[in-house]
Amino acid sequence: MIEIYWGKPISLVVSPKGDVKSFSTIEQVHYWLRKKWPVSDLAQSRAIDRVEAAMECLGTVADARSAFLGAATTAGFLPSETLDHSIAA
Repeated sequence: MIEIYWGKPISLVVSPKGDVKSFSTIEQVHYWLRKKWPVSDLAQSRAIDRVEAAMECLGTVADARSAFLGAATTAGFLPSETLDHSIAA
């Protein structure tokens, strides 16, 4: 299996208690979308499709990251940086 460079880790607040999960590999993202995602919707399906395409070198990692962030938004997850900025304000 080819290791796909995911880029800078994406950190999301994944619980109402403020638990943060950092996604540093495309495999982690794929696992979460398939096994731990709290909602099953079009955004999740799109993200899975884009992530799998990138894993098979049939799509770009940029598309996969964008779809993943879209799915995170519909799932109610917030980027941890957004939370940090809102607390500091």
